[in-house]
Amino acid sequence: MSLSVIQMVSQDDIPANLQQARRLLENAAEQGARLAVLPENFAAMGRRDYNQIGRQEALGQGPILPWLKQAARDLRLWIVAGTIPLPADGKPDAKPNACSLLIDADGERVARYDKLHLFDVDVADNRGRYRESDDYEFGAHVVVADTPVGRLGLTVCYDLRFPELYGALREAGAELITAPSAFTAVTGAAHWQVLIRARAIETQCYLLAAGQGGVHPGGRETYGHSAIVDPWGRICISQAQGEGVLVAPRDAVEQASIRQRMPVMGHKRFFAAAEPRLPGLE
Repeated sequence: MSLSVIQMVSQDDIPANLQQARRLLENAAEQGARLAVLPENFAAMGRRDYNQIGRQEALGQGPILPWLKQAARDLRLWIVAGTIPLPADGKPDAKPNACSLLIDADGERVARYDKLHLFDVDVADNRGRYRESDDYEFGAHVVVADTPVGRLGLTVCYDLRFPELYGALREAGAELITAPSAFTAVTGAAHWQVLIRARAIETQCYLLAAGQGGVHPGGRETYGHSAIVDPWGRICISQAQGEGVLVAPRDAVEQASIRQRMPVMGHKRFFAAAEPRLPGLE
């Protein structure tokens, strides 16, 4: 029942990033992890050709998806593939989503989550302006899936600021939630730890926060501090900067006890009168 999050400092060289990720996944498997989470943009960071990358992957001509499936098979490891640019199924020429894939130990795709909340903000760092919607299409679905380590909900980075999504995942039965991320150094220092702990506490889920942690092309600096947070909000393990492999066990008995002793889902008293509903639940 061991869980792993992988921290990277990805660059704009896809083959080099995949080589690094493979080495880190091997380390996670050697430590007994059954599921490992790669960070956001693990395969490419700082590129401007996401449309082309996504199209090639959708047509079966790119390196990332075959690499991912082979790594899962070779290592007998379930992998959450951070994010890769990938257009909607069957639409190779469409604008890509920031897509997080869940791959099982046989190399088969179990679930696909397209990032719902895109990072269109101004930040007081050396880049200043971020507009993810220039490169990506918005996602539209809440996604949960069963895995050998528990029922898993999928989120990405900026989603952490929207607790309604995490509430929906808990209502759908999530016991663990992934948050592959590339938080900026500025916003991470201010909010990262409080957000990942809050999302774990309010959902009573394990939060698997796999981050980028270092300097990337164009001088972009990410916060790192990847962590596994338990359902009581305790940080089981974390790493500040640089590449790393973090492994911790899931204690399903303790999680069940926390939920029984503090049954927050049964205590909810506030419901929005006109709560918006997402188009689908997978």
